[in-house]
Amino acid sequence: MPPSDVRKPSANSGGVQSLERAFGLLEHMADAGGEIGLSELATTSGLPLPTIHRLMRTLVSCGYVRQQANRRYALGPRLIRLGESAARPLATWARPQLARLVEETGETANMALLDGDEVVYVAQVPSRHSMRMFTEVGRRVLPHTTGVGKALLADLPEDQVRALLARTGMPASTERTITTPEAFVAALRTVRERGYAVDDNEQEIGVRCIAVRVPDSPTATAISISGPAGRVTEHATERFAPILRTVAAELSSALAGP
Repeated sequence: MPPSDVRKPSANSGGVQSLERAFGLLEHMADAGGEIGLSELATTSGLPLPTIHRLMRTLVSCGYVRQQANRRYALGPRLIRLGESAARPLATWARPQLARLVEETGETANMALLDGDEVVYVAQVPSRHSMRMFTEVGRRVLPHTTGVGKALLADLPEDQVRALLARTGMPASTERTITTPEAFVAALRTVRERGYAVDDNEQEIGVRCIAVRVPDSPTATAISISGPAGRVTEHATERFAPILRTVAAELSSALAGP
């Protein structure tokens, strides 16, 4: 991103500005897939190299960044604990909206985040049907196999999507899984046109999922409903998609509140 990016530090001085800059560098590293070189950081952040050196030394010493053998920097393991802790209250805040989805659609409702190159499910409210879908909270999947993954990647630049797919590969979960970058990029265009994503037996045979991204969420977040393909039909999708978009907008407002 250019130096005029929204993460540009404010006019605050002293330690506060240093914190803003340090967190901004972490965000730029995440945007780059979790690993980046100093010259790339200088380009994306607009900060001078001496400032970046100083901040990165501090982040390395704290365990939030690690320096690779090739001299590039990668996000460190201490961030995992922070992320997992942050996801718990996020799931609590989302529960009323997910419960509403279950009430209005009758199917299991999920919330997922984009964490690095993976999708992680952080909240769920199960359907009351005896035949329902269980996606365990905490489960991690590759984005190309899921509706939430498509919803999360649809607004990213195509080069970033292709870079992510190159890092993860595109293994098939079922015979319906999209396994080529060209087909997946085309599927993302359809997501943008429709305003929602569909997983049609791509993660698990017999299961369909409809997903939308939560707009303006502090981290890339999507919600979905999933159920047996016999219930989550094309006709049902036309009814469920507007409900998902409405609930996503309400959840966005809830996350932005005090």
